[in-house]
Amino acid sequence: MMERVTLIMDLFERPQTHLTLEAVSRRTQLPRSTTHRILDQLVRLDWLRHTVAGYTLGSRALGLGGREIGHSALRSAAAPHLLDLAVRTRMVVHLAVLDGPEIYYLDKVGGRAAVDIPSKVGGRAVAHCTGLGKAMLAWLTPEEIDARCAPVMEPRTAHSIGRLDQLHRELGLVRRRNGLAIDRGECFPDLGCVGLALRGPEGPVGAISVVGDGRSPLELVAPLVVDAVRAVSDELFATARGAEAGVDLKSG
Repeated sequence: MMERVTLIMDLFERPQTHLTLEAVSRRTQLPRSTTHRILDQLVRLDWLRHTVAGYTLGSRALGLGGREIGHSALRSAAAPHLLDLAVRTRMVVHLAVLDGPEIYYLDKVGGRAAVDIPSKVGGRAVAHCTGLGKAMLAWLTPEEIDARCAPVMEPRTAHSIGRLDQLHRELGLVRRRNGLAIDRGECFPDLGCVGLALRGPEGPVGAISVVGDGRSPLELVAPLVVDAVRAVSDELFATARGAEAGVDLKSG
């Protein structure tokens, strides 16, 4: 039994991996009925979760370091595209994930200009006051947005959002802009950014933004942010798509 469980769990290389019953059975070469029985047991024990997109790692697996593995995979997939975006825009580029009511900075690229931006890798900021955070919050349910943000809903600067109703209106604008979120002095005075979320099968897994002078025409660099997010998403979720299709991407 342990060998079969190991065969199955080894398929979930990343927290973003989602596999159907048929894909797991095919890749492990286990009978479908046996696979279904083991998957059900793993779901009941919280090692896996069963979602509309398929089976994915559960809270127990993520608690054993899966979140950090996921962060590492995200940083690795994003790194060359963050550098390219920084070179093309001559602005500072951030990569972050959503953690409760805050964003957690995974990477920051921008050469000498980065020194003037008061953010740091491993640092945090309230999500509702940042372009990165708003880009990710926009794809959560209203109930989850309220649960995350209500305890910290207060303005950080003269330009930041201070009420839930304002936040929901702002997130509606983000969705109407196809996910682009803009921050002008909401987190740091005199600074602005445009951000876009990396969206997986179950919602946002991270976001990328470019940061500069709050008076600069941020909308002009938005297409470059879109290109970077698309490139990172293609790489980040390629393994999961290949597994679902039964393709070994590593070998070719």
